[in-house]
Amino acid sequence: MEMVEDVVVVGAGIAGLAVAVALKRVGIGALVLERSEELRATGAALTLFPNAWVALAALGVAHKLTSVYAPCTRGFMTNVSSGVIQDVSMTGKASAAAPRSVHRKALLEALAEELPINTIRFSSKLTSVEAHKQDDGSSISIIHLKDGTVVKAKVLIGCDGVHSVVARWLGLRAPVNSGRSAMRGLAVFPEGHGLQHEIQQFVDVGKRGGFVPLTDKELYWFLVCKSTSKGQDMGGKPELIRREVTGNVAKDFPPIYLDVVGHSDPSTLTWSPLLFRLPWDVIFGNACKGTITVAGDALHPMTPDLGQGGCAALEDAVILGRHIGESFIRFGRLVPQETAKAIESYVKERRWRVSLLIAASYLSGWMQQDGSGWLMKFFRELIFNRLLYSRIIDAVRYDCGKLPTVSSSGELKKQD
Repeated sequence: MEMVEDVVVVGAGIAGLAVAVALKRVGIGALVLERSEELRATGAALTLFPNAWVALAALGVAHKLTSVYAPCTRGFMTNVSSGVIQDVSMTGKASAAAPRSVHRKALLEALAEELPINTIRFSSKLTSVEAHKQDDGSSISIIHLKDGTVVKAKVLIGCDGVHSVVARWLGLRAPVNSGRSAMRGLAVFPEGHGLQHEIQQFVDVGKRGGFVPLTDKELYWFLVCKSTSKGQDMGGKPELIRREVTGNVAKDFPPIYLDVVGHSDPSTLTWSPLLFRLPWDVIFGNACKGTITVAGDALHPMTPDLGQGGCAALEDAVILGRHIGESFIRFGRLVPQETAKAIESYVKERRWRVSLLIAASYLSGWMQQDGSGWLMKFFRELIFNRLLYSRIIDAVRYDCGKLPTVSSSGELKKQD
């Protein structure tokens, strides 16, 4: 079977769906190829900071989520060893909007609802990519799927995650292992958990955990620790994950945290190694070739210590949509050479931004978890937690801009 499309987006995760919505907003249809049989919600939930809400507003879906999920204005960080509790502002020095934690599935569904029926083609696993030169000097992407289908596209955008086939084809170096792993889950209290809408974090040497309420009955929890050989056997074994967290890795954490983990919905429990792309590989790597590029984790996998993976993916979508959209509206169609220039401009705009996020996330994780000596404790508790953390929170604030539209006179303009 052979298909011909203007734009193909690989992956129906946050990045892929957001890119498709951004393109739709500027008048460009896209086919989204997803390897799973339905929308995947691995990770249960995520916290979206103000930069993500700016992007979601540009995509026209922010209102669907802000009406359901309340902001988290306060947080507390407890040192497990000493018992010292620090108040952490979730709005930073800039007094900007507070973050909100949302169900990952709700975010995916909010994005998917904006797309025309049949935009997403499920059970479509990408196996390889080719680029063929055309007579006019442009190139066309040849996408091979596992079921034998071949898709030809003028534009290919890889949003296919950490182990991206498209990123590998472009020549980007593979992500590296941080030496840490993350456990995540969704705790359900049918009668209500009775906790305030605040982010609670617990830090010990080599590990950091926490939870945040999503609703009055559900809490999202996480635990990041140094990787062990046991972690390799945890995948797909929810009860084993829960026992390992409560009985071993987090056994010294306060009872309230262990109780939250104990109420986990087994279907939401995950254990996975944390990978990230080295910042200089993003800065100097080849993130585009002609009309082929990547976005989201395919471009900038990072550790979750600043909660910026999904936020940065939403930024990618708006900025990519802005650059391609301006070219499309100006010429009234996808002109290969001009679209290639637009994609190159997108990559140029994103390189330093996401590289800094990768570095800041890694530094934040290392500073909060590693080292038990007095000097490290002093720097972590008195300098990092009290002074630097709020500045880092401010640093992740970012306005990705708005998507272009066409005025009644046919002129290019930005959204209001």
